[in-house]
Amino acid sequence: MKTLIFSLCLYAAASAQTATPPVAVDAAKYPSLQAALDAVPASGGLVTIPPGNYEIAQPLLVKTAETRIVGGGAATHIINKNTEGAPAFILRPPTLDTDKKARLWRVQMADLRVSGNEKSGDGIFAEYIEEIYFEGVSIDHHGGNGIHMVNCAEDPRVADCIITYNKKSGVEIFGGHDIVVNGNHFEENQDALRCIDSFNLCMNGNNVDDHLGNGVIIENTYGSVLSGNMIEECNGTAVILDRDCYGITLSANVIAHHLKGGIDLRDACGCTLSANTFVLAHEFSVRVGRDSERNTISGNTFCNSYIGAGTDKRPAEAKTPMGVDMGTGVMVEGGVYGLSLTSNTFSGLKTPAVWSVGEVKGMLVSSNLCIGCGRSTKGKRTAFAVESKEGVLIKDNLEEDAP
Repeated sequence: MKTLIFSLCLYAAASAQTATPPVAVDAAKYPSLQAALDAVPASGGLVTIPPGNYEIAQPLLVKTAETRIVGGGAATHIINKNTEGAPAFILRPPTLDTDKKARLWRVQMADLRVSGNEKSGDGIFAEYIEEIYFEGVSIDHHGGNGIHMVNCAEDPRVADCIITYNKKSGVEIFGGHDIVVNGNHFEENQDALRCIDSFNLCMNGNNVDDHLGNGVIIENTYGSVLSGNMIEECNGTAVILDRDCYGITLSANVIAHHLKGGIDLRDACGCTLSANTFVLAHEFSVRVGRDSERNTISGNTFCNSYIGAGTDKRPAEAKTPMGVDMGTGVMVEGGVYGLSLTSNTFSGLKTPAVWSVGEVKGMLVSSNLCIGCGRSTKGKRTAFAVESKEGVLIKDNLEEDAP
């Protein structure tokens, strides 16, 4: 037995000595960026790319685990010249086509810029990379998504990146869990972030500005939190929850200036909206769709551009819709069952504080403050215009006209 153990130890030592250790690769010493990436052994390594403009016509393939790719900041600029829809980077196990269980672990990218054009594909496409990490990357002007992750299931992270002017989503996530998207800036993509068929998204402290479509779209995802984000000026809606979302908290976000709406609970159950500020939302601040049940909306502020002393910051009429004063409340679709709406402040709204389109039931509306709501309502103003035959309790709310 001792002889066997001794032999196994000798074998392990010999294997350790013959295995290629991780390496440091200076891309400046190779004829191309792809050659530098190919120089990384299976055990991984560090690839440094010095400042400079690097034009590529085909995707750069990253095929090794335990690999970190680092530039010299935005001065390290990878420029995708491809016009046939190809990504700038593809991060993917090399044997995935023949081995569906193939995975790469801990591929990281940091401190560089990746740009494309209207006919190029994604900036970075990643598939089956576990514990993938993007930090301080500038990703802009791609014909596809900025970062596109498919089945990067284990702990994907996107932090301190700036993701702008991409024709599709800034970040597209399919099939991820325990996801962190923290401290990034998204601007003028089609949508900022789409998280599909996933769970445990943690999206905090991001700045989402000026999107051509919507801000954050979450579908078939549960157990997630969006907090401390600033989401401004989407042509569509700031946040959409759809396709069987449940157990999600949206808290302490500023939802400002959206042509359509603030938060749209299209198909979401057991979710909480708290301590958010909704300002200048044009059609609704919150919409509760007929497929959404058992949700809580509490402690939020819904307002227009009022700045005190009887003055609104924005005019009632302007050259563009984005220029006018606007404020809306909570719209509830007919068929909704189960909604607690308490301790919110509604002020200066064109709409009622809460209104339904069709009959609802199982709804509690209590302890809300309503000042100057329903300004565009014909006839007698009302803060609550809810249709119901049974199971709706509206009580202990304070309704005041604007001074």
